[in-house]
Amino acid sequence: MVQVQVRGTAFIIPANYMESSAARAGGELDSLVLSALFPSWRGYSEADARLFAGNAPDSPVIRLSLRGDPNNLDPEARLERIYMPYMVDRKGAAGPFGLTQYSFAKESGYERNDLFAGRSGNKLVLLLCERESGDLPSPNCLAIDRPLAPNLSFSYRFKRAYLARWQEVSAGADMLIAKFRKR
Repeated sequence: MVQVQVRGTAFIIPANYMESSAARAGGELDSLVLSALFPSWRGYSEADARLFAGNAPDSPVIRLSLRGDPNNLDPEARLERIYMPYMVDRKGAAGPFGLTQYSFAKESGYERNDLFAGRSGNKLVLLLCERESGDLPSPNCLAIDRPLAPNLSFSYRFKRAYLARWQEVSAGADMLIAKFRKR
């Protein structure tokens, strides 16, 4: 077990979840990346090394990032301030898996992505998902930064192949962070 503080928030985390060997020394960090397998949420092991090293379109690795974030925008504010100015339609459309899907304007910088919004419990979850293409055969979805504590945000990345299970991914990521957070 490794004791770390990320921007003043304390965590106790098994070393096999930490991607960086430097982070395994513990102490105060500005950011931290964790990896776990979906849907078991277990950390790295020699038996699963092949899964952690792969980048297949259906790779089960979830990467969770904790990082200092002085802006600390909640998902509603982030949707309005960061993404809405680049949308084709501010209302979005009914998307797959109970999500609202937003399309970005061409030449917005986001045009190769889809933005999905959905509710997990009482929380809005924003998922910025890359579209598969010839030069991107293994697209990801990023659950965009969510405030975790003052000056600390949390996001996670998973393969777009798991978008149908976004609620399970969201709940599992929240559970894992809560489990590691020292209160």
